[in-house]
Amino acid sequence: MTEAHTIDADIRKAETLPARYYTDANLFEKNRDGLGAHWHFAAHESQFATAGIEGGLANVLPLDHLEHQARQPMLLTQDGGELSVISNVCTHRGMLVASEPCQTGVLQCPYHGRTFGLDGRFRSMPQFDGVEGFPSARDDLQRFPTGTWNGFVFTGLAPGLDFNEWLAPVAERMSWWPLDGMAIAHSGGRDRQWAIQANWALYVDNYLEGFHIPFVHGELNATLEHDRYQTELFEGGVLQMGIAREGEPCFDLPEGSADHGQRIAAFYWWLFPGLMLNFYPWGLSVNLVGPETGASTRFVYHG
Repeated sequence: MTEAHTIDADIRKAETLPARYYTDANLFEKNRDGLGAHWHFAAHESQFATAGIEGGLANVLPLDHLEHQARQPMLLTQDGGELSVISNVCTHRGMLVASEPCQTGVLQCPYHGRTFGLDGRFRSMPQFDGVEGFPSARDDLQRFPTGTWNGFVFTGLAPGLDFNEWLAPVAERMSWWPLDGMAIAHSGGRDRQWAIQANWALYVDNYLEGFHIPFVHGELNATLEHDRYQTELFEGGVLQMGIAREGEPCFDLPEGSADHGQRIAAFYWWLFPGLMLNFYPWGLSVNLVGPETGASTRFVYHG
């Protein structure tokens, strides 16, 4: 039986969740199983140019981090102007189709040579001539929904919410932000990811509260007016805003901004289940949280 908990709107009546929410293996599996039904950050289009392949420009990017977030190996491909997110698992024997960024006109499984187009459609299979009922739609690599916003690409197994509706709080609040021309500096994020020995929900809890800032982030705390730290809740996410002390760096917000007139040093957006968009006057960092086990979390940093 699922245990019910009531969340009181009065913060003075708040209680810490029981420890089992961070330690119980059954709860971990149950929560992780549902994460694929949400939108996840896939990549930024600039990563095709920064993947570090010989020749300088990739059109296939393995999305390793999504194996932890959506429990599905995926590829982002670019064919002309069309972006596709497809399964990275061959429909023959389950081999990974691509393990490194590359530039190619056709995807070929390294196990038995089955080939696919960049849109995931089956093309050929050696020594399968004459096989009845072959090929069929089941031989195509699975395609996943995609959503794009200012060069950022998002995907999920079967998101239950319309992409534009899901991203609306960020897109509308940050509409003044000059996102054009942004780029991800690190190739696929591969050199900026590591495992954290903690439950993923505990890591998110830490991100979503500012109480630790004076004790853990001394330099940050010196630039912020901690008593004016702001938190706003919306369906599916949280926005936190750090207010800069007089003379410290902050955004020059235009009059059309909902936050015009405030000395905001940072906008910290969290979108369920594991996407963190941190806007600073110097730029944007993208943080991704992917559950590995009940006691291990894969953290990926782009910035």
